[in-house]
Amino acid sequence: MTTTAQTPAELLSIGEVAERTGLSVHALRFYEREGLLVGPVRRTTGGRRRYTTFEVEWLLICVRLRESGMPLADLRQFAALVRQGPGNEAERLELLDAHRRRVEAKIQALEECRSVIAWKVGVYAEHLARGEAGGLWDPTA
Repeated sequence: MTTTAQTPAELLSIGEVAERTGLSVHALRFYEREGLLVGPVRRTTGGRRRYTTFEVEWLLICVRLRESGMPLADLRQFAALVRQGPGNEAERLELLDAHRRRVEAKIQALEECRSVIAWKVGVYAEHLARGEAGGLWDPTA
């Protein structure tokens, strides 16, 4: 992500940002209230929110982190570290690395679940292919 000066034409409404990020307008307001953004959201003289492309890029990172199960408290801490600027990269790395390990553990658990499901699908497919009537009462079968 790079920060560049934004011209007024590049500023996006909350609806446009919702469309680009997949977040609802309500969720965008929540992210702002919870301190999950890396800077204050600009406002028009009428009080309407205006977002830069940098803020949209940041929100897309937030969306992926939340989708991967990052707790809100960790995302809030990460955003606070980014807002502080350079000098805390070790803390950012530690936070993200811990989350990566949690995601990898979830992936491993899901792969084990998929393996059990594939085995059971095979058992029932074989059972039906043999034309056997009735259910299988043995849960291991």
